[in-house]
Amino acid sequence: MPLLNDILAVILGGGRGARLYPLTQMRSKPAVPIAGKYRLIDIPISNCINSEIFRIAVLTQFNSVSLHRHITHTYNFDAFHTGWVQIWAAEQTIESADWYQGTADAVRKQTLEIQSSGAKNVLILAGDHLYRMDYKAMAEFHWANKADITVAVQPVPKEEASRFGILKREKDGRISSFVEKPKDAETQNKFVSRDDPLRPFLGSMGIYMFKTKVLMKLLAEFSSYHDFGSDIIPQAIKTHSVFGFDFDGYWQDIGTIRSFYETNLALTTPQAPFNFYDPKFPIYTDQRFLPSSIIEDSKLSDVLVSDGSRIHRSDISHSIIGIRSQVSVGCTIKDSILMGSDYYERNDEGLPIGIGANCHIEGAILDKNVRIGENVVIRPFPRKVDIDNENWYVRDGIVVIPKNAEIPAGTKITPAD
Repeated sequence: MPLLNDILAVILGGGRGARLYPLTQMRSKPAVPIAGKYRLIDIPISNCINSEIFRIAVLTQFNSVSLHRHITHTYNFDAFHTGWVQIWAAEQTIESADWYQGTADAVRKQTLEIQSSGAKNVLILAGDHLYRMDYKAMAEFHWANKADITVAVQPVPKEEASRFGILKREKDGRISSFVEKPKDAETQNKFVSRDDPLRPFLGSMGIYMFKTKVLMKLLAEFSSYHDFGSDIIPQAIKTHSVFGFDFDGYWQDIGTIRSFYETNLALTTPQAPFNFYDPKFPIYTDQRFLPSSIIEDSKLSDVLVSDGSRIHRSDISHSIIGIRSQVSVGCTIKDSILMGSDYYERNDEGLPIGIGANCHIEGAILDKNVRIGENVVIRPFPRKVDIDNENWYVRDGIVVIPKNAEIPAGTKITPAD
């Protein structure tokens, strides 16, 4: 059996993240905070570390400064450890002056670095999914089947088949065909891979393990193809041994403001679908050395409260309170995500960071370092409503206050009566 140290993990750092705008106004998708104190990039890196895969490269390009800062602060192995987490930023070279054009093109442009690593296998991961997975089990499956490529797959219900790349897997585990987001029932019926009538299909999770030699050959042979899911994998199925590795745990693609909002708030419930408290497979993040939070005479129900926060005599329900959050007296916060602050203010000039007194905030996402004056009212809009305002946005009915924005006292952001 090959060694786990023969695996190089390559995490795709994401492009513009337009569907998560304005959360991606100043950062890349993997740098977006989640669950109060983490960032999305922490998920795949933690999965790698927990799976004993210690050589990790993160490919970055768009709005990458905060992502670089977080990675360099957080993931530093000691001098006696052979592992590393490196940032492979998009760069101009003699061969190419272009930015990354897609997932496969990003990896293609780092061919030299991949070959220099000496890794016999490459694990391709996305940087914007929430899940916990043992890549070691996937690697052992890959080796046991002598696969050229292994694709992580999960069961897909009939009603969601049109949202996924659907794979047809034979009884021996080989993937024989692929269709991207099939719309009609006739096409879907040709791709039934499971006996389960409720979840008869298998969808690609965007997680791939390649033999390095096979990866290099495919990227060179199909040099005009820019994406793994829709280009490289369908072509490879025709000529190579491609297997599907089963994963039936929680997995969520954080691709839109709505999915980001709902995924976060689901974590506040007692039956949260994803467990951040697993002692054997923890999720790592930056150790900020913040003080414990202070909650003064407040009512909290289904709330995640992060380190370094202070809540004064307020009523908060079904919400996330991010690091260093400041909530003044008399506030009502419901069904909302407060990302908190990057720092504590050292003076009281101007509108302070945090939530002013007597505010009502409902159905909203407040990005970091926002300043909300007193008596501000924010309520959700109907689904599918999108609005662009100077200081705030609405995406699919959810009010989003972007990073560093100021909302003056008495402002009302509510649907028209």
